Amino acid sequence: MTDEQAQIQANFLRAASWYGPIDEAEAILSANPWLAKSSIHTAALLGDDETVKDFLTQDAANATITAKPLDANALVYLCFSKYLAYKKRPEANFLKAATALLDAGADANSGFQNTGEYPGFEGVLYGAAGVLQNAALTQLLLDHGADPNDNEACYHSPETWENDAMKAIVNTGKVTPNNLTMMLIRKHDFHDYEGVKFLLEYGADPNLEWRPGFYPIHHALMRANSLQMIELLLDHGADPNVSNGHQLTAIAHAACQGRGDILKMLRKRGIALNLQGPLQLIGACAEDDAEAIKTILQQEPDFTDKIKPHGGHLLARFATNGNAAGIGHLLDLGIDVNTPFAQGDGYWEIPQNSLAIHIAAWRGFPDVVKLLIERGSKADVPDAKGNTPLMLAVRACVDSYWTIRRSPDSVIVLLKAGADANRITLPTGYDAIDQILKEAQNN
Repeated sequence: MTDEQAQIQANFLRAASWYGPIDEAEAILSANPWLAKSSIHTAALLGDDETVKDFLTQDAANATITAKPLDANALVYLCFSKYLAYKKRPEANFLKAATALLDAGADANSGFQNTGEYPGFEGVLYGAAGVLQNAALTQLLLDHGADPNDNEACYHSPETWENDAMKAIVNTGKVTPNNLTMMLIRKHDFHDYEGVKFLLEYGADPNLEWRPGFYPIHHALMRANSLQMIELLLDHGADPNVSNGHQLTAIAHAACQGRGDILKMLRKRGIALNLQGPLQLIGACAEDDAEAIKTILQQEPDFTDKIKPHGGHLLARFATNGNAAGIGHLLDLGIDVNTPFAQGDGYWEIPQNSLAIHIAAWRGFPDVVKLLIERGSKADVPDAKGNTPLMLAVRACVDSYWTIRRSPDSVIVLLKAGADANRITLPTGYDAIDQILKEAQNN
């Protein structure tokens, strides 16, 4: 192979591996069809088991030789192959190729050194279970000695609602308690009830501290998981009084998230809330308990002043969870409706200094949007990324994980409040708002 051909092969292997679209790899292969059989690495990546076997017949050592750009063996390229991820070749062929490589001496714990943004070792089990999320390939590697406690595999295999690859790892019976809890926490990132249920029933400890102050129930709250998810944790022994890194119990955390539904559920279970200080007032706001708010303020009128410095955070969290009534009470306490959420939230793609109206529009809660406008929120102010509430309301309908909640209501409310429809490119992909926006643009 010439130096030029070696570079073309390296470019192809890079474009055809790991995450991202496959278009560049397809273009390179189309322009250079010789690549398909140029090496055991390209053959493995393409799922060409017969060619892989031919290379191994020529020399079994081909199972372990490495190739640029990852300086990795053929099994690595196979386990990170976009051609398997995008089902461009039959899965059975990849499994045959992987089996041949393993039988010829490829290490089921082999991998490569990632020198990118997150440097470290990336093993083939991570590729199979975390990137491809392929259960059959994952099981094959485990059967050949792959370490089920590969950190990247344990961390990334829960990143889907298709849990077979994760289950294959867990069902080895060798995953450490800490990694099981990490998987449980990661499942809450994906709001996967069945995945959480599987892990809890298997024996994942909902009270294990994964990292300092990091508990599953707190993470579930941070990720706005459903009431049913919190109940599932409680049913499996989660302690609602465990404190996080901010010294908040999960009960207090629920109050600060505006989760009145959770507070009411805890009361029904006979669990004392034991909220102390200003948290009592925040909890009463979350539960929409006007009488409790009145009583608390009569006894502790200074609680209002203690809450106001946290107003932006509280408005943001209540908006994230769609608690319109609770927001109304916070505003009644004197919190400015345009108080920014200084820290933002990367998980929810909320930029720093966003307003509650940005968050409510993005999260698809039209009743919150309406309330905020009625209480003086700016209807057309851009966030730090240049997105207005209207732009975020449109995006929530067409490009979010909660499109199940989509409706034209937020768009209608914002347009009535003077939001500029001309910033929206039509069609949006959601017919119910396209006509409304078109009419607004023509007026």
